[in-house]
Amino acid sequence: MPFLKKLTYIRFSFLLVFCNIFFASAQIATREYQVKAAFLFNFTQFVEWPPQAFSTPQSPAVIGILGKDPFGTYLEETITGETINKHPLTIQHFTDVDEVTNCEILFINISDKNKLQLIIEKLKGKNILTVSDVNGFAKFGGMVRLYTKDDKINIQINLEATKEENLVISSKLLKLAEIIKTDKK
Repeated sequence: MPFLKKLTYIRFSFLLVFCNIFFASAQIATREYQVKAAFLFNFTQFVEWPPQAFSTPQSPAVIGILGKDPFGTYLEETITGETINKHPLTIQHFTDVDEVTNCEILFINISDKNKLQLIIEKLKGKNILTVSDVNGFAKFGGMVRLYTKDDKINIQINLEATKEENLVISSKLLKLAEIIKTDKK
């Protein structure tokens, strides 16, 4: 019996260590997306959309999420009660790019690079600021990539892509970003 108790104790200890590692990594990811939620909100303050981007002067400004929502409640908490030029901010979730119609900012949480390029292509002409944290996103023609380096969230902006959609990025935001060009292949 002592051997079984010892084996059970070892398994239990292993389980505790595994749980601690799992929850520690979950907290890091949660903190990361809490900061990224703040970035999405701040983009609303430093980007100008053309007048035709809003269907009416009172229509909401939509922050969309395509794919799995990594933000939990952070994005909702961040934008509650906020506006862009008198347009109340709302969140909308999409499972397919064809569902995306009225949207000002779209966070794309899809890592398949072939799908990503198709999504970017389908969104052309809709005046939507596309944002993702997928490696190479801005080089594929996406507009803003958020990435982590040295425990800090950094920004890459593809100015060509934003200009094609008639979006104006504030110089204050551009000072913080690395400017990326679309890879022409």
